[in-house]
Amino acid sequence: MESSRKQLVLVGNGMAGVRAIEHLLKLAPDKYDITIFGAEPHPNYNRIMLSSVLAGGADLSEIVLNDDEWYESHHITLHKGHTVTEIDTRNKVVISDGGILADYDELILATGSNPFMLPIPGADKEGVIAFRDIKDCETMMETSRTYRNAVVIGGGLLGLEAARGLLHLGMNVSVVHIHDYIMERQLDREAALMLQRELEAQGMQFLLKKQSEAILGHKRVKSLLFADGTSADADLIVMAVGIRPNTALAEKSGLSVGRGVLVNDYLETNVPNVYAIGECAEHRGIAYGLVAPLYEQGAVLAKRLAGAETNGYEGSVTSTKLKVSGVDVFSAGRYEEPAGSRALRYQDEIDGVYKKLVIEDDKLIGAVLFGDTADGPQLFSLIKSGESIKGQEKSLLLGLQGGAGMAKASPASRLQAMADDEIICGCNGVSKGAIAQAITEGGCNSVLQIKACTKASASCGGCKPLVEGLLELYAGDSAVQVKEGICGCTSLGRDEIVAEIKRMELKTVKEVMNVLGWNTEEGCSKCRPSLNYYLGMLWPEEYRDEKESRITNERYHANIQKDGTYSVVPRIYGGVTSPAELKKIAEVAEKFDVPMVKFTGGQRLDLLGVQKKDLPKIWEELDMPSGHAYGKTLRTVKTCVGSTFCRFGTQDSIAMGIRLEREFERLNTPAKVKLAVSGCPRNCAEATIKDFGVVAIDGGWELHVGGNGGVHVRATDLLCVVRTEDEVVEWARAFLQYYRENASWNERTSNWVERVGLDSIKEALADPDERTALGERIGTALSVMTDPWKQIVNDKDLRKNFEPIAEEQDRISGGVTA
Repeated sequence: MESSRKQLVLVGNGMAGVRAIEHLLKLAPDKYDITIFGAEPHPNYNRIMLSSVLAGGADLSEIVLNDDEWYESHHITLHKGHTVTEIDTRNKVVISDGGILADYDELILATGSNPFMLPIPGADKEGVIAFRDIKDCETMMETSRTYRNAVVIGGGLLGLEAARGLLHLGMNVSVVHIHDYIMERQLDREAALMLQRELEAQGMQFLLKKQSEAILGHKRVKSLLFADGTSADADLIVMAVGIRPNTALAEKSGLSVGRGVLVNDYLETNVPNVYAIGECAEHRGIAYGLVAPLYEQGAVLAKRLAGAETNGYEGSVTSTKLKVSGVDVFSAGRYEEPAGSRALRYQDEIDGVYKKLVIEDDKLIGAVLFGDTADGPQLFSLIKSGESIKGQEKSLLLGLQGGAGMAKASPASRLQAMADDEIICGCNGVSKGAIAQAITEGGCNSVLQIKACTKASASCGGCKPLVEGLLELYAGDSAVQVKEGICGCTSLGRDEIVAEIKRMELKTVKEVMNVLGWNTEEGCSKCRPSLNYYLGMLWPEEYRDEKESRITNERYHANIQKDGTYSVVPRIYGGVTSPAELKKIAEVAEKFDVPMVKFTGGQRLDLLGVQKKDLPKIWEELDMPSGHAYGKTLRTVKTCVGSTFCRFGTQDSIAMGIRLEREFERLNTPAKVKLAVSGCPRNCAEATIKDFGVVAIDGGWELHVGGNGGVHVRATDLLCVVRTEDEVVEWARAFLQYYRENASWNERTSNWVERVGLDSIKEALADPDERTALGERIGTALSVMTDPWKQIVNDKDLRKNFEPIAEEQDRISGGVTA
């Protein structure tokens, strides 16, 4: 029997087009058979979150919006890695470069945009890329492993996000901008200068008023030449100078094209039954590049295709929010002060806060916020509504009381006053109205249900407080505070699990899951490693570590790389080695054809490109302890040369660092731990951004805790000052064991210290008897820990069966990687 459904084809598997399909499936789930063509070999993913992937804040798997199962469950035919090259509008057929033909009754073009590449000499050299998709992210991450100097051309929103990600990857980053201040399309000069100073403090360099002339180098880029004759060294150049609607297919197919594919208020092109949406479309002379307008277009198009009533798309007022390593910036509407307007400003250089409101005819037409962006959504609502703010100007500027009765003291009233079309979740384009509808009509009475229904808070999680506020506002007493456990397999949190393991003396992962009522029989990649750690921490002398409950890197004792090879990092205590040790590493690298040997940031050597089958033999011939570069354990103890050689050194930092590293190597911890010892307050070993840092002073040592030099940079807090090396070790043992016993799995000391508070830690460690007890417990744990590679090196049967064992462990754990 022939299907009565119409054939709908979507060209482009990006955010805008798929969002329209999501709306359509809710409005008319049985009206169309849907086929989607996507040029990338990936399911639909959140392009906005690429900067988070680059900066280490998210994994590629975490930014997928709709996985393969979603397409299958909605009976959508998805052709990944296929680019549509031809549209036969007369016979209503599309053809892909892979030879696939698809008939359509209705066709949506969502081909997005292409990055604009400056047409300068050398732009085709190796190492010159854009920042647009997953492939670009992978190129940046791969380049950072080998090269040092990166140049980003473009000081706009995308360029700054790319620069911050490259900075996180350890590269020297310069941002080149043709204007005299950054983000000139979103910010005024004052806010831009404040932002620049913040980013310079993070390590970013700026080359302003520079016009790129040529890219120099033989095959690969070596430097960027400017029109004024100066140049900048560059091993990688990222062009982030703008985007252009991808209209090639539309032009070829006879569609009307201006800057983008021309559409009316119903997203219809000049060709019947063909629509355009997203960055490729031009509506009323504007081609939008931000997600909120594209999602608004998707909602209108879905109604049109479903046959539902709609007023059409009338254009969007846009806003921009930038969050780079703790720097908050918000911009909406017009900030440039057109003729006849007036601007109100507030600037606090001490707290780093800047606010600017642009007012015309007693209406708010633009706003710029830096440092404190809490009032951004409310100001954006006032800009879009066009209501009078006469008499409220000062209170709006100072944030004492918002417009339309939005009192600062009442979050509920502020949420209630927000317009229904106000975007709550910027990552997924979910409006206040959509969340309200999910609660009042969809029966969602918990944050988890709202997340499942609307995807609000499903990405970065920054909007969760607003979602919780809306739940309280609309659900009232019906709101259910669903306790989120350590994973979806259980509603139990860390403290409850640990308490029950202790109370009932549970001794295996399987036993914990059975007794505590896990929802899944095998657990998952989140709960199995955490249970394995908690059991080992509680019963160090009795518990047998479950290798199958560890992530891939920890099972193979090496870091898996993108090409499937591994990196091996032997331990080099305090960064101090010898000619014999170096010779041994060199000989092993030559024997096993290791493609690259690299110095790490932790003063060690990394053997990159090792085949999995060679791992046991390499460790045997190295005959050196593992540096545990892969594990949730002590990674490195970084040292400066201290008083041994340095004229400024006040203490022997090398000896202290080696002592600490030998003391705590192999120690399992909730998350990776890094230590450092600086021989004087000049702090060359960067001890004040480590989990436990030691800084030598005259007559003693400062002990610092809770630092992090990663994506969310955090300086340490001063724990105490001690006089002797023995006291340094005593406090280090007590602190690390207290952290081991009280932190959640995968919780870095930086997050843990902020959560529990430094004062509570100081109080817990103040009693000498308690420090002694903690030291004894960590001693017990350390006494039963051996270098894990000894087992593989010494057990011939285990070595012989290494490959099948590894494959079976991959199957059990789902191939989890760190």
